[in-house]
Amino acid sequence: MNSQLESQLKDLPTVTGVYQYYDRVGRILYIGKAKNLKKRVSSYFHKNHSSVKMRALVNKIVRIEYFVVDNEYDALLLENSLIKKHTPPYNIRLKDDKSYPWICIKNEPFPRVFLTRRLIKDGSEYYGPYTSVKIARALLELMAESHSLRSCRFDLSPDRIQAGKYKVCLEYHIKNCKGPCEGLQSEMDYQEDINLLRQIIRGNFQEPLRILHERMDALAQALYFEGAQEIKEKIARLEHYQARSTVVNPSIDDVDVFTIVSDDDNAYVNFLKVIKGAIVQSHTSELVKKLDETDETLLESVIIQISDRFQLTSKEIYLPMSLELKIPGVKITVPKIGDKRKLIELSERHARYYRQERLKQISLVDPDMYTDRLMQQAKADLCLPEEPRHIECFDNSNIQGAQATSACVVFKDGQPSNKDYRKFNVNTVEGPDDFATMQEVVYRRYKRLLDTGESLPQLIVVDGGKGQLNAALKSLEAFDLRGKIAILGISKRLEEIFFPDDPIPLYLDKNSETLKLIQRLRNEAHRFVLSHHRDRRRKQSLSTGLGFISGIGEKTIIILLRHFKSLKQIQESSFEALESVVGRSRAEKIITYFRERKV
Repeated sequence: MNSQLESQLKDLPTVTGVYQYYDRVGRILYIGKAKNLKKRVSSYFHKNHSSVKMRALVNKIVRIEYFVVDNEYDALLLENSLIKKHTPPYNIRLKDDKSYPWICIKNEPFPRVFLTRRLIKDGSEYYGPYTSVKIARALLELMAESHSLRSCRFDLSPDRIQAGKYKVCLEYHIKNCKGPCEGLQSEMDYQEDINLLRQIIRGNFQEPLRILHERMDALAQALYFEGAQEIKEKIARLEHYQARSTVVNPSIDDVDVFTIVSDDDNAYVNFLKVIKGAIVQSHTSELVKKLDETDETLLESVIIQISDRFQLTSKEIYLPMSLELKIPGVKITVPKIGDKRKLIELSERHARYYRQERLKQISLVDPDMYTDRLMQQAKADLCLPEEPRHIECFDNSNIQGAQATSACVVFKDGQPSNKDYRKFNVNTVEGPDDFATMQEVVYRRYKRLLDTGESLPQLIVVDGGKGQLNAALKSLEAFDLRGKIAILGISKRLEEIFFPDDPIPLYLDKNSETLKLIQRLRNEAHRFVLSHHRDRRRKQSLSTGLGFISGIGEKTIIILLRHFKSLKQIQESSFEALESVVGRSRAEKIITYFRERKV
């Protein structure tokens, strides 16, 4: 640390503010906020950082500048503004910089309503931005269906209309427009429709529906039933859209929801805007971590960035965790139960789904990066001491204890390593004892690896529940490998994951990449062991000669051998004895076959 830096650290005030780190060429490396500038900045230089990125940052810092502000919220706003301006290399920022669509109500006589990505300061009203063009267009289509608005670009000033400058077009004749260009609709009547549209755009359907019901009743009382029917159809469209959009209690009004899902290198923050129980906006942002930031730190930063980008004005925010963040005039809630908690869970599902889609894209474009992230996620999800780059999975197969077989499949870097697959014929286990079979094959597998000096896996997966897992553990204990190799069992019925010494199973999300990896292992082991078992049965049936008898299958042969013990005993048995075991039809075929062979 140079003398200038030491002097700056000593002179730092113990107040709230924003700090900037500079390198030797005067480039801003990092911008941060702090409740206590002196305490926060000093911690960078007086701690032993485990993060390589953090150590690299600290080694580059030669100068510090800071700004004092009144409170933490002002510090967040200033930090966000400076990051947008300078884009420091060690600061997180939202990856997408695209412009989002807005719904514009144009400042003109008989205002047009349309979608735009350009904000022009001419007094027009802009609603949004909308994170999905599809949502914005669907809303415009709903408004076009429920209200007759003009789509032309004519200057409909009173002078031009009175002068008869325009003629009604096809839109008028198909009843998509009421013809204001020829003075067939008054500006006051048109503005009433615009006022209803403002309410719909804001997610408030109650007032438009009330007014439309009043209009319908008035027309019906005046015996203008055709007009009443048209308004009734508009009401039905609005009510259908409202019912489809409502996901929680309509009393939850004007709320922003933020949640975060993260791994070692990236984080995904989902934002939902809820009005009257309906989600009117949804957006997920991807962040690239720079300095091993915590979820709390990331969420604080993103809330400010998204609030700024989408011009959020809600008075309440739902979060999945408590933050030190305080926004003037905004209530921050951490829901635990009920409809509010359902919104948090829904937002988290959005974030997880987005992450999975991003991983799929990465797996196609950059398989190595996908593998690294999959290994990191599996390590985190399964609480492993290291990434499971080498995984082995065991499965057993037998028919009522006969011809018991087992198999071990091997995955390396998340992909099958076929040359390392192994088959086992189980000869020491009597009867259908799956636990004893598992214990034997795991013992034989790792005795072999230890004797030959081959590498051991980081993770063992056992197809089965607690019983199979405990059987495999006994074999690991024989070689003092328990605790040195991670092991788990997966149950088929509910996809429960069992760990040693833990009575409560783990349930991973059904879309989790980690669960999909374990399922692939289990399914591949099942396929491989069934293939081996089938081959073994086929060889045995052919070697006995019974496999050549038409109508006598592998299962029948196993039943015969189990009952009569040998081929000789089958040949010497009477028709009645065979019939009692395999039935009349099969007994006749067996007797006929051996009689013909003697001839």
